[in-house]
Amino acid sequence: MINLINYLTQSYEEMIHKVSWPSLNSLQNSSILVLVASLIFAIFIGLIDLGFENLMSVFYKSF
Repeated sequence: MINLINYLTQSYEEMIHKVSWPSLNSLQNSSILVLVASLIFAIFIGLIDLGFENLMSVFYKSF
């Protein structure tokens, strides 16, 4: 039990004093960047899926 308390105490101290947290502005900019990149990626994958769906539809109608 002492090891667990020691671990939690040291973890708390490290999170408070040694970790450098981003500023709110930096965090917002990074979040927007991730959101835009995810949307672009989702649209790209969606277009590829639509293309394959149409291609397979044409292929199956030929038989």
